[in-house]
Amino acid sequence: MDASDEWDATDDGELDAGAMVSALTIEVPLTAVPDAQVVAGAPRTGSVDLDEDMGLGVWQMTVGAMRDTEVSEIFVVVAGEATVDFVSPALPSIELAPGAIVRFESGMQTVWTVRETLRKVYLA
Repeated sequence: MDASDEWDATDDGELDAGAMVSALTIEVPLTAVPDAQVVAGAPRTGSVDLDEDMGLGVWQMTVGAMRDTEVSEIFVVVAGEATVDFVSPALPSIELAPGAIVRFESGMQTVWTVRETLRKVYLA
């Protein structure tokens, strides 16, 4: 059994102590990004909450570009490549690749341009 088979999303929204899941293989259901947020392409996003009390989960976005308003979170990129442009506050763009650790504050306005499907583990 691979690690993603051990996660049961109906299991009260909490990862059991001592349990393991793979951030790379857990199934993340994707939906189309709303038209108002799409900048380019036809990106799809989705997330899986691993522990609702802690705000821990896995998020994924397919190739394309979208606008977003961020929540307070810290995340680690585990797969893919993207650029995040900061609209407000105006900050230098960042390049995301596996291993990148990023912190956002609630209300930041961003544009995500994903070149290779991006997957991150977040704590919000």
